[in-house]
Amino acid sequence: MPNGPRTGAVEGSKAPPVPGGMGDPSAASGHGPEASQVKARANAGSDPYVVTQRVLRAFDTPGVMGPAGLVESPKQADLVESPKHAGPAESPKQGGTAVDCARAKCVALTFDDGPMESTPKLLDILAARRVRATFFLIGKNAAERPELVRREYAAGHEIANHSYTHADLGHAPEEKVDAELTGTQEAIRRAIGMTPVLLRPPYGSTGKRLTSITRRMGLAQVLWTVDPLDWAVRDSRSVERRVMRSVRPGDVVLMHDIHPTTVAAVPKILDRLEEEGYVFVTVTELFGGTMTPGKVYAQR
Repeated sequence: MPNGPRTGAVEGSKAPPVPGGMGDPSAASGHGPEASQVKARANAGSDPYVVTQRVLRAFDTPGVMGPAGLVESPKQADLVESPKHAGPAESPKQGGTAVDCARAKCVALTFDDGPMESTPKLLDILAARRVRATFFLIGKNAAERPELVRREYAAGHEIANHSYTHADLGHAPEEKVDAELTGTQEAIRRAIGMTPVLLRPPYGSTGKRLTSITRRMGLAQVLWTVDPLDWAVRDSRSVERRVMRSVRPGDVVLMHDIHPTTVAAVPKILDRLEEEGYVFVTVTELFGGTMTPGKVYAQR
């Protein structure tokens, strides 16, 4: 694709999937390690993991997600207007002030293709460091694991659309595109009571037809500038090195939470980026809080 995003190892759009890689049905049905549990912390009232668990327990009763979190009963739900879009619950703060990515050294970490069995471990890692990311969900996986979608949202992560079956939307007919996008929007809405305003087209495959459809559906298109090719090279050290070699302020980093090797690389990536002065934000925050439907974004 002309003027494609900068990647960690190659230039341009994401390469076609390899067997077992991103987009491969066998990968979508793979099984990662059991999610590790984070121990209780002293400051339970503000700990992200503890708050998340309270929300998930509350979801055992009828309720909907409202602007202030979960509304635990239908009567309470009547008092709170359900939000429309699956953005982060709060803006990141530094010293009580919202981050200004025009001045700060911001980076947006994004994770594609989940949720899967390896997602809970990633959420534990992010919660322990109080880092928020953007998750581009496969609709089928979201429908099968709504509790993980709820946990992602409750932790303050941004929830976004990545099609229902990891389809090549840039070359698909309009009917197929509509089905892929609306199916995912509905799966996410059923899980958290709101719908995404961001789409990452699988393989970075877009075009005039998809741009027109996403404009109509209210979805901005998000590509990336750093791609460690973690879906092809299942090596945590390699993922870490490729991210760190390529990242620049204002970048969107592409990774996949469906691969345990990627999840294992995240702690060192976070530590090294923090040491270099980076501030972690969601995609919408990186681009100033408002993104135009249909428009393609890759770097601030």
